[in-house]
Amino acid sequence: MTVTYTSRVSTSNVVSNFLGLLVRWRGSIYKLIWLDLIVFFGLYVLLAITYRLLINEEGKRFFEAIITYCEVNGSLIPLSFVLGFFVRIVMKRWWEQYTTIPWPDGIAILISTSIHGSDDRARVMRRTILRYVCLCQVLVFTMISPRVKRRFPTYNQIIEAGFLLENERKIIETMDQAFPSYPKHWMPIVWAASIVMRARRENKIRDDYAVKTIIDELNQFRGYCGFLLYYDWISVPLVYTQVVTVATYSFFLFSVLGQQWMENASDKEGLSIRRWFPILTVLQFFFYMGWLKVAETLINPFGEDDDDFELNWIIDRNLTVAYCIVDEMHQEHPELVKDQYWEEVFPNEIPYAIPTMRHNPPEASTAYMETQRRPRGSGLSTISNPSNPSRRSSTRSNRLRNSFKQNFLGRPSATGSYSDSFQMDDGSSRLTFSESQFTMEQQDLHSSRKPSQSTIDFNALIEQRRRERTERMRHRFLDMRSTHLRHDNTGAPYTVTVLRPPSDETLSESQEAGDRTQQDPSSKANPQNKPEKND
Repeated sequence: MTVTYTSRVSTSNVVSNFLGLLVRWRGSIYKLIWLDLIVFFGLYVLLAITYRLLINEEGKRFFEAIITYCEVNGSLIPLSFVLGFFVRIVMKRWWEQYTTIPWPDGIAILISTSIHGSDDRARVMRRTILRYVCLCQVLVFTMISPRVKRRFPTYNQIIEAGFLLENERKIIETMDQAFPSYPKHWMPIVWAASIVMRARRENKIRDDYAVKTIIDELNQFRGYCGFLLYYDWISVPLVYTQVVTVATYSFFLFSVLGQQWMENASDKEGLSIRRWFPILTVLQFFFYMGWLKVAETLINPFGEDDDDFELNWIIDRNLTVAYCIVDEMHQEHPELVKDQYWEEVFPNEIPYAIPTMRHNPPEASTAYMETQRRPRGSGLSTISNPSNPSRRSSTRSNRLRNSFKQNFLGRPSATGSYSDSFQMDDGSSRLTFSESQFTMEQQDLHSSRKPSQSTIDFNALIEQRRRERTERMRHRFLDMRSTHLRHDNTGAPYTVTVLRPPSDETLSESQEAGDRTQQDPSSKANPQNKPEKND
């Protein structure tokens, strides 16, 4: 089982929590490299004794030449780069293998909510589907994990555990004899899919969408089990593992020679410390060899190392939880009652067991940022620099455009016309603007440019809008008069009933009357003075 220490490092202290982890043995680096460290240090001591006590002066000179060569050229081996890149690949692969392990919880929830009925027939369908799902996982784990293989060496142990029945074992053994070279972990998923289709035919599953969803989940579960086999078949390329191993052991073979003490060496670099104990050499071996052992441990997380995944616990857990979801908890839930915030709709303040744990909500990073204030100007001018007439002109045009939209256009109505959002009296339009609205700042005496001047004819714009609105209404009445049978977007016909559509003559007279009223506002006569039309 993976060694977990998260609870020991949940909160940092003044003294590092990692220091307490250094005294652990299970899953520690000491347990991995203690034998290699003893061999390395013993070889170092043996060479030191040979150099100091067992060889003559000529042999010492030759041995010192070997020490110098190994010390100078030992750095040619790029151990840090090769080993670091290899460990990175192994760590990524290790985590991806764990995330690939399938869990039957999602399938169990789908089966429980989709296969209806409390009779024995529906119950046995739900339980059998989940048993087949767990059986597929067990068959895959026995092929990739030595620990699971020792638990289930044959089909008899799987039958005793309740994952397999006798008649099902005969079918699998028959398939093994017919196709001995291929794994049979996919067979239980095929059986489960067949049961799902039978439940649909018997109306235990009430819609086809639920059938499709369950089949998709079964295929996804089978796919994850297949990926676990792929990780077992396709490992990190052997050549890369060999390069890393050779680089590590050859580097320390050079170190055990190059880090020896020499009699004739000067002490300017503190080399005399090696005479008593090579502390830095031992630490270097501890780090690099520990790095290699980490990769060696994590390259196959389905073995029996301390940090390998506990697949036997996963098997037991999945079967228990699956049966609990599809049988014990099938269509069962607590009583529906009003929650404590029913009257308040939502809680204004949620209580804390320790009031001091309450904190203010997080604030935005620009909450207290001081922005530059704009200087206040007169009229429409908001630019503090009077020597920039082009910016004043653009600001003035934007303000005039916004004022025209707000005062004359308003909001569009549901029919797409602006006539419903404001009312306009007949007659010529009189627009009055105070001089303060168009007052601009004095031009700089040193500037030779004159501010741009533009004239907007509002009366022409209003008249154009009036003509466009009249033309749209005219075409609308002409279309309704031409035919009463319409078709919507789907092609279905519908009838438009028009009570009394106005004629072209009526529209022309109304338009001429509006034009005369606009030219002479005082001629806005009462209905009694209007001449009657003789039909």
